Amino acid sequence: MSELRPDLALIAEHVAPGARVLDIGCGDGALMAALRDTKGVDARGMEIDPAKVEQCVSKGLSVIQGDADTDLAFYPRDTFDYAILSQTLQTTSRPDLMLDELLRVGRKAFVSFPNFAHWRVRMALLWRGRMPVTRQLTYSWYDTPNIHHLTVADFRDLLAAKGVKTEACWFLADGREIGATGANWLAQNAVFQISR
Repeated sequence: MSELRPDLALIAEHVAPGARVLDIGCGDGALMAALRDTKGVDARGMEIDPAKVEQCVSKGLSVIQGDADTDLAFYPRDTFDYAILSQTLQTTSRPDLMLDELLRVGRKAFVSFPNFAHWRVRMALLWRGRMPVTRQLTYSWYDTPNIHHLTVADFRDLLAAKGVKTEACWFLADGREIGATGANWLAQNAVFQISR
């Protein structure tokens, strides 16, 4: 699974073999294909971009075109062992409600997101006075899909406020896993495994 993006590789490593998985915002289906091929997972996907849905279907993946903000409501409670939301939480209209939906349709969830408190982001704002464009945050302020800029600390606060349990968390910098100490400053991306 080394060809997967680092946050997806971490998620794939921790999904139990044979599980039922819903990958929300599944993109080109790379994670779903890896889980199907290496762990015998029953993987389903939801993706808003019709071209990416077509890519997934051409790989033999079960993906529907849908908007996570509205269409998760059509899934019954506890349909999946895991609901996965990778690099998508910050693009949803209400991340707090999205967490509720993730943990309604899935018994557990994985959430990965870019950490907007990473030191490079902070320095870009401090020294240049501009919204940063980095290798991880490649969009300019005016065309970014990221409508909510969250940090590791913000996400932990949201989980605590909602009574959501953190089962595990991992932090990434330059594609490598780093320790939790100073993650709000040092991590470019975070991955959380959560449950009720």
